[in-house]
Amino acid sequence: MRSSSYFAMPGAAQRSGRRSIRAVLVLALTAGVATAVPAAQADTNAPAPPPDTTPIAAKPYMGWSSWSMQSSKYPGLNPDGDYSYLTEANVLKQTDALAAKLKKYGYDHVNIDAGWWMDKNWKTGFDQYGRQTPDPVRFPHGMKSVADHIHSKGLKAGIYLPVGLEKGAYGDGKVPIWNAAGCTTADVVYSDLRTTNGWDNAYKLNFDNPCAQKYIDSQAQQFAGWGYDFLKLDGVGPGSFKSGDNYNNVPDVAAWQKAIASAGRPIHLELSWSLDIGHAADWKKYSNGWRIDTDVECYCNTLVTWENSVDDRWDDAPAWSNKAGPGGWNDLDAIDVGNGEMDGLTKAERQSYMTLWAINKSPLFTGDDLTRLDSYGVSLLTNKEVIAVDQNDSPVARPVTPVGDQQVWGTKNADGSYTVALFNLGDSPASVTAHWASFGFTGNASVRDLWNKANLGTYKNKITEALPAHGSRLFTIKSDGSTPTTTSYEAEDPANTLSGNASIAGCDDCSGGKKVGNLYLGGKLRFNDITVKKDGIYTVKVAYVSGDPRSVTVFSNSGNGTSEKFPSTGDWSTAETVSVQLALKAGTNTITFDSGNGYAPDIDRIVVPQSV
Repeated sequence: MRSSSYFAMPGAAQRSGRRSIRAVLVLALTAGVATAVPAAQADTNAPAPPPDTTPIAAKPYMGWSSWSMQSSKYPGLNPDGDYSYLTEANVLKQTDALAAKLKKYGYDHVNIDAGWWMDKNWKTGFDQYGRQTPDPVRFPHGMKSVADHIHSKGLKAGIYLPVGLEKGAYGDGKVPIWNAAGCTTADVVYSDLRTTNGWDNAYKLNFDNPCAQKYIDSQAQQFAGWGYDFLKLDGVGPGSFKSGDNYNNVPDVAAWQKAIASAGRPIHLELSWSLDIGHAADWKKYSNGWRIDTDVECYCNTLVTWENSVDDRWDDAPAWSNKAGPGGWNDLDAIDVGNGEMDGLTKAERQSYMTLWAINKSPLFTGDDLTRLDSYGVSLLTNKEVIAVDQNDSPVARPVTPVGDQQVWGTKNADGSYTVALFNLGDSPASVTAHWASFGFTGNASVRDLWNKANLGTYKNKITEALPAHGSRLFTIKSDGSTPTTTSYEAEDPANTLSGNASIAGCDDCSGGKKVGNLYLGGKLRFNDITVKKDGIYTVKVAYVSGDPRSVTVFSNSGNGTSEKFPSTGDWSTAETVSVQLALKAGTNTITFDSGNGYAPDIDRIVVPQSV
């Protein structure tokens, strides 16, 4: 995939217990040789237009990428063989369409993905310095000419590379490195030619030798000289379904950041794919964005399908919610919502897709054919109120309810309002309710429907919407109500009852510095002496810690309980909150968290309103 890019073999990778990843390009990976093509040296090129002085990734970027159409088997997209869509002519056609239709809404990147240095038989080409050089059939006027055309439309140009030294660039180990006297390709890699990246198609760079940095510098100088503003570095690990020392590419990413800083042109560095969240601090330190998941494309006769793999993002995005911000963003991959039948989605799915991307502040880049957008697709891609959710300064949204088929996500905005999304991920219609108490207030609130651009009026305590299968709504909520009086109950309180393996542990991010963990295989935590003033259904906030999504049965008093899946908080030291609805009676109650036969999240505390 491009992100499982062009190097994956059929059925080669599997998502931890999920469906197999679709095959992508089958290549003769070791067939390429370093060919003596004239080098596109940075110092001999005509200067590119002055770079944009806006800080890189101050907001999530927006634009278009070539990969979705390259990877699809939709009739007519790749008539000259798999992945043949990528040509200079097609990139220029999409550039012109982007400028005409979407530029004024903020879409300003044109990103060329895998294959620009390969012929139609996927044989690779390199210059005499081991750097990728454009295929003369695909890009007859070269990459600088394409960037110049993109810039002439007031847009930014993006390009792509796999991480490491591609095997074909190695040659006999004597290929010289540009502007690095005495350095050859044998010097930039380990002597045992250990491989790296998501497809093992490259040799791992050895940064103990300064020549490795010089090689990265030469690539960055080439891209800067061609006038590129964006680089997608693919197959990066830990991630890309690989782990271990050979696949630790943090040094590569750091080298790219250093090379870009001295290249003379700002370049946005985006990492792909399924990056290891354990290295989130590294990705944020050295890059401007990171793919949190596998490819969104289905590698089938449409661009995407709901099950492969749009719907995965609802499970995977919450863990990353506190990792993103100005300078670096969580990348959910392409938004293929504009082409109708070719997208492979219902209208409801297309809207939910765009909604999730916007509330997560993911880069908004489409892989659609911009010359064939349907009217509904245009309405999704150009809704200024939804785009503003993606681009404003509010935090990334998180689920405020457990993550079953019906979910509520939200975040508080700088002006005190809330962005609230309702999702029905089930396969049949269902109602979804957002309770104001989940956001910390009760009473009346005004509701703005962002997709329909309409004020819906005032709602008291909650809003309920009937949604189609895989449907959604997106609102701005402004409270006219009040903050309810609540009581907080700590999990570690001696008045509670712990059974099974349940035990108290330290937690710096938790209220009181402690939590109750080891809730597994029958472990239980029972909060005792929960008091409320009258009978009713209460919105109880649960603060918890969970390094992965985990389920727990929650019940009050002697009830049967409901199994609730809590989204990941990203690691086992970060606390987040979801709300559950529980029936409580006037007076004293108990609330129990039961791990049953599985493994439950750790519990920090609960917050209970004193009345409804």
